[in-house]
Amino acid sequence: MTNRDLTPRVITLGTAGGPRWWGSGQPIRRSGIATAIQVGDAFYLVDCGHGVGRRINEAGLSLGNLRGVFLTHLHSDHTIDLASLAVFGLYEMLERTGSPVVLMGPGDRGMLPPVSPRAAVPPRPVAPEHPTPGTARMFDTLMAAHATDLNDRIIDSLRPSPLDLFAARDIEIPEGVGYHPNDAPTPRMAPFEIYRDELVTVTATLVEHPPIAPAFGFRFETAGGSVTISGDTAPTPNMIELARDTDLLLHEAIDFDFVESIYAHRTDDGSRASRDHHYKSHTSVRDAARIAARAGARQLALHHLVPGTADDDVWRAAADEFDGLFHLPDDLDVIPLRDEDALVGSPPLRRRA
Repeated sequence: MTNRDLTPRVITLGTAGGPRWWGSGQPIRRSGIATAIQVGDAFYLVDCGHGVGRRINEAGLSLGNLRGVFLTHLHSDHTIDLASLAVFGLYEMLERTGSPVVLMGPGDRGMLPPVSPRAAVPPRPVAPEHPTPGTARMFDTLMAAHATDLNDRIIDSLRPSPLDLFAARDIEIPEGVGYHPNDAPTPRMAPFEIYRDELVTVTATLVEHPPIAPAFGFRFETAGGSVTISGDTAPTPNMIELARDTDLLLHEAIDFDFVESIYAHRTDDGSRASRDHHYKSHTSVRDAARIAARAGARQLALHHLVPGTADDDVWRAAADEFDGLFHLPDDLDVIPLRDEDALVGSPPLRRRA
């Protein structure tokens, strides 16, 4: 049955960040980062963390109604289940031949990042012939890696190719903004449009997540409100501009006390370099709330939580810095874009008086 209610909903399919499975020896509470924006029957997916296909199924969404996939950046915790989405999802997308799903994300970096100053010997890069593929090449390569399976199904079972069901393309950064992957990965810029259909308009901006570049935040505008998704980023003015007066900001957050507990007493170069990365590339709980406040966001939800096993009290400090509705969603929670709509899942918090 067709859903004629076009009230947009945000479904937090996966709320953990980081390239690991959180919670050894216990059920995984938070799966990899992925967010769905649903408008009527249609939905749009931001990032493909581990477990995304299972979470889509559990949310009651049909891949036949998927309009677009948007990758904030190409770190593995945001892309690891893109292949499974395309290969396993093939059977739900048989009618999409001739109407492929748009897949958009960063283009080729163009050069390797600088070597960590803590390196005694420069590391050898993987795949030096193509060391920094963009979204389109990455998708083609993933499908080529599954060619044995796919060709069995295409040739023997007459199934469509995922290359016909997804139209992968790289997001083009506007000329003249001053972007350079190493020297200027996050120049001040106005948000720019990357996608439009009759239900949503998607704009993007560059965010600060070294060493990867480019990295994007996205904003989805609908007739029923807007949602802005930070992707992974350190605090950056571009994010404030993208989220200006948004109905809902979903922003990443990291617990730096956790970072210190892991790395503070380690003296090897790898541990020190990892600690450096977290501090230069991510946002604290309170800074995420301050960004939402400066942007004038009406609601704030924290996601891409690192660690994915932290007690909820670690994240609730954001409510002290933000006057609007604050959400700490679990996987599969549903957040409306407007206050008058009902919340499904974890109740929101308001700032304490």
